[in-house]
Amino acid sequence: MSLLGNKSWSTGTGNSLSLVEIINNISEHLKNHNKKIFIGSDSHMTKKKVCFVTTVCLLSERRGGRYFFYKENEAYNRFSALPTRITEEVRRSIELAEYITQNYNVPASLIELHLDVSPLSAKNGTSKLSEMLKGYVQGYGFTCKLKPDAWASQTVADRHSK
Repeated sequence: MSLLGNKSWSTGTGNSLSLVEIINNISEHLKNHNKKIFIGSDSHMTKKKVCFVTTVCLLSERRGGRYFFYKENEAYNRFSALPTRITEEVRRSIELAEYITQNYNVPASLIELHLDVSPLSAKNGTSKLSEMLKGYVQGYGFTCKLKPDAWASQTVADRHSK
């Protein structure tokens, strides 16, 4: 199993579960609803650490939404620069999406990555990275959304990163 399987995964309500259980939920979601899988990552910095959170979100008309996440703390000095930290968020989302497509026969077209990045037109701190990071994601065959449409990272992952 990949390093992802070694992470401590949780449901949105705080219950612990394994990556295999998440994959089972994804398989059931795709079989019963044929809907997309949304993946997003966010981070929060303190003076000593950076907390990264990666989420898998499933939406269906009848069941509403469910999500799963893992949280991981890293040394502050490795990710103190904004471009490094934001790129790491995207890398983590790609890693999870790749794991799902390669090991569970889920087409990349059913996975949408949400980047906690503003579009170029917003002209803020992450805007200058938006085109590079979109290309990074698209190079792996996934579609992506930026702010304000990137709710899996901007809202769901953000909720657990602080």
